[in-house]
Amino acid sequence: MKKYAQILASGSYLPPNIVTNNDLVNKLAKDGIETSDQWISERTGIKSRCFASQDQKTSDLAVIAAQRAIDKSNEAADAIDLIIVATTTPDFIFPSTACIVQRKLQLNKIAAFDVQAVCSGFVYALHIANSLIVSGAHKKILVIGAEVFSGILNFKDRVTCILFGDGAGAMILKSSDKPGIIDSEVCSDGNYENILNVPAQVRNGEIIGNPFAQMEGQAVYKMAVNVMSDCATTILKRNSLAISDINWLIPHQANLRIMNSIINKINANNSQLISTVANHANTSAASIPLAFDLAVSEGKIKTGDTTLMLGVGGGFTWGGILAQV
Repeated sequence: MKKYAQILASGSYLPPNIVTNNDLVNKLAKDGIETSDQWISERTGIKSRCFASQDQKTSDLAVIAAQRAIDKSNEAADAIDLIIVATTTPDFIFPSTACIVQRKLQLNKIAAFDVQAVCSGFVYALHIANSLIVSGAHKKILVIGAEVFSGILNFKDRVTCILFGDGAGAMILKSSDKPGIIDSEVCSDGNYENILNVPAQVRNGEIIGNPFAQMEGQAVYKMAVNVMSDCATTILKRNSLAISDINWLIPHQANLRIMNSIINKINANNSQLISTVANHANTSAASIPLAFDLAVSEGKIKTGDTTLMLGVGGGFTWGGILAQV
């Protein structure tokens, strides 16, 4: 009998520090940088975001989201046999944030590792988790996307600092005879590494290069729309589905204009779109599980619904997950 990686439960966490566009406007004005709520809203759809406190690390956010997923699963946590954390902002260079999460959750002596695919990270992590469950190597996997992106933002660069927020989302995948993840696709093209990156490294105790996120906005916009649209089309065609067969489309929450362009390009309906970007901003690897969990908690996504999750991020990376909830 065919095995599936079924989505057993989800959980999420946003830091309580809500930063509105006007808060950012006032912060930037102190350095003589002009912007406005209208300028930000019209270009991105973002109205506010959450920033972690100075003493909050990525693992702290991840643990809360994970514990909420565990609590909602109504199953013993000790059956989890692998933790995968997708993050661009790990606690340390090493060990992995996943190992720190493992310790904090007291899930001892199981495998744990990080995935680094920037904003596509959660899709990559689900792709890996699905493969490991279908192969029989693992039976129950905790997958987390978590970021403290505020720590790598240059608040003298209004192109990037307005876009990002902090948060964490988690899913528990379980081996099941019932449909779960139906198909997945992950891709990358390193020729576009320079359009979105943090070009710094630590060497001999010093930071070499720019330690802040930098982006070529128009290049990222064009690339994101094209690759996510193509990925959606590929997955639908491979599974003999029309876009109308999809209940919910959950793209990476980078920019409302990007999401609307994808909707138009694949002929989807706006009613299929799950969008949290207005209040979350771009939470990188956390954006898809945050959006998923919010939609579940609001009663939008229900058991039996078909979802298509699409990620895109620096690298350049992208991918998609087709799943029945």
